Amino acid sequence: MKAAVLGATGYAGLELTRLLLRHPQLADGVLLLRRSSASNRVEDLAQLFPALTGNVDYPLEPFSFERLSEAGVRLLFLATPHDVSHELVPEAISRGLRVIDLSGAWRLKQEENRAFYGFDREDSASAGITAKAIYGMPELNRARIAGAELVANPGCYATSIILALAPLLRANLVDREHGIVSDSKSGVSGAGREPTAKTHFVSVADNLSAYGVFGHRHTGEILETLDLGREQLIFTPHLLPIPRGILSTIYLRLSEPMTAVEVEACFRGFYKGSGWVRIFPTPQLPQIQYSLHTNYCDIGFCLADDRRRLVLVSCIDNLLKGAAGQAVQNMNVMYGWNEKEGLN
Repeated sequence: MKAAVLGATGYAGLELTRLLLRHPQLADGVLLLRRSSASNRVEDLAQLFPALTGNVDYPLEPFSFERLSEAGVRLLFLATPHDVSHELVPEAISRGLRVIDLSGAWRLKQEENRAFYGFDREDSASAGITAKAIYGMPELNRARIAGAELVANPGCYATSIILALAPLLRANLVDREHGIVSDSKSGVSGAGREPTAKTHFVSVADNLSAYGVFGHRHTGEILETLDLGREQLIFTPHLLPIPRGILSTIYLRLSEPMTAVEVEACFRGFYKGSGWVRIFPTPQLPQIQYSLHTNYCDIGFCLADDRRRLVLVSCIDNLLKGAAGQAVQNMNVMYGWNEKEGLN
């Protein structure tokens, strides 16, 4: 099969390109640039990322739907800003392409949650696309992803938090009224490739800073996917002085006393058959270094002596399980391939 990537010049797009080029089920892909991109002067991806220099060319071509048709592309990956994805997806679907969108343009159904991405009320055409979009978390939506025209790849913070909380919430084991707190920390690559004052070396090195308090755009994904009210979750992201990786420490109260064995059994039962989630036996806890450069989400926990207070620790690589790796996992599900194909 042939796939194309629009946005290969970003960090997530680069990781996605590397994964697709070695995927055993794919023919050579097509790498595309937006005409408005500042990288249009670049003709090969190795010019931007010299680590790719070698015997293989990575040509970058201007984007057009005609080029996709000419190349026989069946699946389009969008590693683009939200507004670009919002503009391109309707035409892509009308032309018979399947789409995996790494942006937040189509992740959310509820208007109050879409507001976290700055989207106003939808017109009828956009609403129709939103209704078709499937939230691309295979561990929760595997059956629906398989037949999807449009898969909305989840955000990185959202992935780490949702996968940690879903087993307990869906089993009604969390005291929702007591509230949930997620203290999450990410490497700098989560902010994207374009430099800003906040991601400048002088600002990040030897530092740890909170940002997006009560307003981070991934908040809506967490609330909507886990069916939580705004008053039931406090999510605070932090910027770590490391290139990549996310660690979320989540604090909650159980609705009834449980043993550590019962908590672990809940997680293992929920994720049975999900090869990209690893459950750590208590008291061992995940660390960022264990999941780096993999598609794993690592989950561990500690239960207080009162058997009600629970701390969860969830780690992912934000560029893989939090972006490109999960996108390839979604592709595998869409085409009936093994979920680990091209990701080991």
